[in-house]
Amino acid sequence: MLVHPIKTRVFKENENLLAFIRAHIPKLKENSVIVVTSKIVALAEGRTAKRVDLTTKEKLIRAESDYAVPTKWVWLTLKDGMIVSSAGIDESNSEEGKFILLPKNSYASAARLRAALKKAYKVKNLGIIVPDSRTVPLRAGVIALALGYSGVKGLRDYRGKPDIFGRTFKFERTGVVDSLSTAATLVMGEGNEQCPLAVIEDAPVVFTDRVNPNELRIAPADDMYLPFLSKLVKHKKKRRSS
Repeated sequence: MLVHPIKTRVFKENENLLAFIRAHIPKLKENSVIVVTSKIVALAEGRTAKRVDLTTKEKLIRAESDYAVPTKWVWLTLKDGMIVSSAGIDESNSEEGKFILLPKNSYASAARLRAALKKAYKVKNLGIIVPDSRTVPLRAGVIALALGYSGVKGLRDYRGKPDIFGRTFKFERTGVVDSLSTAATLVMGEGNEQCPLAVIEDAPVVFTDRVNPNELRIAPADDMYLPFLSKLVKHKKKRRSS
């Protein structure tokens, strides 16, 4: 698998994203996956807000999330079925005095891009992934998850299949688009690299014209980490008091 970061000029708010991609990726091979960072998708859709006063961000966080809890460092929020810091609202690499929100519907954005770019590049199989950086519980540093995608299956399902010793998998699934998001974000960078696009060639994906937006979701009540983390916090507090 080859992951090519694409260095670009600065993308402007409300700019034509399709034209921007075509200008910086003039040619594309069949069976490629284009990774388009959520920030420029949001900018293309005008998903920004002005910083009016100190309470502006808190109001935006509450409005943009399904559930929000203030923590020691940030607001921990539930948005689009994922846990994210501060509803994904970003101040880095944005114009002075502005917040960049997440795209309204990253699956729809990816589908529109894929349809237009398939015609533009004259390819049959094309994947589009819209990633965003995320932290992992109890680990420093960020990885990336796919907010939305089109043209590829998001999961590789091993359930019901044998392992190398013939035992049947019961739970194992690989997050294909999340893994590709992290691989691409690693080379695209998080700072001033100015690489909001990446092209992945020879990726181990299954191309498809139909994507299930719910295939990656787990309900909070079914998440395996939730009971452990809540008990862990109580356990630490108890130990400190003793």
